[in-house]
Amino acid sequence: MSFKGLVRELREMRDGIGSISRRGIEGRHWRNRTRSHIAPDVAPLELINQGQWANLPPELLLDIIRRIEESETSWPARTVVVYCASVCKSWRDITKVIVKTPEECGRLTFPISLKQPGPRDAPIQCYIKRDRATSTHRLYFGLTPSEAESDKLLLAAKKIRKATSTEFALSLVADDFSRASSTYIGKLRSNFLGTKFTIYDSQPPSDAAIQHNHNRSSQRFHKKQVSPRVSACSYSIATITYELNVLRTRGPRRMNCTMHSIPISSIQEGGTAPTPKSFPHSFDDRGILSSSFKTKDLNATNPTSSSSGPICFDSLILKNKAPRWHEQLQCWCLNFKGRVTVASVKNFQLVASVDPSHNVSAAEQDKVILQFGKIGKDIFTMDYRYPLSAFQAFAICLSSFDTKPACE
Repeated sequence: MSFKGLVRELREMRDGIGSISRRGIEGRHWRNRTRSHIAPDVAPLELINQGQWANLPPELLLDIIRRIEESETSWPARTVVVYCASVCKSWRDITKVIVKTPEECGRLTFPISLKQPGPRDAPIQCYIKRDRATSTHRLYFGLTPSEAESDKLLLAAKKIRKATSTEFALSLVADDFSRASSTYIGKLRSNFLGTKFTIYDSQPPSDAAIQHNHNRSSQRFHKKQVSPRVSACSYSIATITYELNVLRTRGPRRMNCTMHSIPISSIQEGGTAPTPKSFPHSFDDRGILSSSFKTKDLNATNPTSSSSGPICFDSLILKNKAPRWHEQLQCWCLNFKGRVTVASVKNFQLVASVDPSHNVSAAEQDKVILQFGKIGKDIFTMDYRYPLSAFQAFAICLSSFDTKPACE
C-alpha cells in the first residue's frame, strides 16, 4: 500500500473513532444522570475496540512508522506522523519511540517539541506575525510567510496590559489564552518600567525539578476547583533585564537573560539541557495529538498570582551581541546573514555570557543562540538553537515588543 493510501485510511479511521466515541458518550450521559453515586474525576478507559490496525506485528508497525517519519520531514506533510500517533495506543507508543527530540533530529513534531531544546548544529528558523488590532503575536515555522498562509502555527501570545505591568499569555492555539485551558503553557510578565521581565512555565522544565521546586511554585487554582488534568502551578524559568539608558548615550538596547532552568554546564563539552518528555498528566496522551495541537476541553477558575524561584544555581546567562558602528551607513550593524532586512531597535542576537572558569570553548561563546529581527511591517524572524526551546525563545522575543522608554 502506498503512503497516500495509508494516510487516507488513517484519516478515515481517526474520523470514525471520533464519531463513535461521541455517540457512545452522549448515550451514556443521560443514563448516568439517574445514578446516585459519585465517581472521582479520572480519565475514562478506552471506549471502543482499537480495531485491526492495533493488531499489526510490532516489527511491521515499527518499519511502517519509521518509513513515514523519514519521508515526511517538513510541515504540513509531517502531519502524517501525528496521525500515526493518533490511531491507537500501540501506534502512539511506537511513534513516540521513533520520533526524536529537536536536539537530535532538528524537527518539530509533537506539542512537547516546543518545550525541548533546539538542534545544536543549525538553528530552527521561524517568524513572528504581530496583529496590533488584537494585541496578539503568532509564531510560525518557516523562513518567511507564504502566500498561501499554510505555514505551521507553533505558538501564540496575547498582550494584556495591567496597571503596574504587562503580561503576555502564551498558548498552543491562537484563539484561547485562558489560563484554565489545557493549551495554556506559560506567560511573560514585565515590571512597571518595562526593564525586567520574568518567564513563567506552566510545568517544571524537567522531572527532577518537580520535587525541588514544589514549595516555591504557586498554585493558580484552588485544589478543589480544578481538574487534576490541568497544571495548577507556574515556575519562574528565566529573567530578562534591559539596562537603563535614560540619557540615550549607550547606543542600542542592552539585555541580559538569566535562564534559571538551564545550567551553564549545558554548553560545556558533554553537557545537556533539561528536556521534558511530556506535558503534566500525560498531556500528549489525552487525545490532543492533532495537526493543529488544539484542545479546549478543560476549564477552571479563580487564578491567583504566580511566582517561583530559580531551579538551578549555576544558571546560563545570555547577553546581546554588541553591534558595530558603520561609518558609511551611520548606524549600528549586526550580521544577521540575510535573515533581517529592516533596521529596528528590536533587532538583537544573543550569545552566552561566560567566565573563563566555566571552561566553555571560544567557538561555543561566539555561537548565536537566538536571533530576532524585522523583515517587514509587523513581521519578524526568529531563529533559535540549543539549549533554548521554542517556548523560551518566543518569550524572550516578546519582551522586545514591549515599550521601554527608559532603555532606548
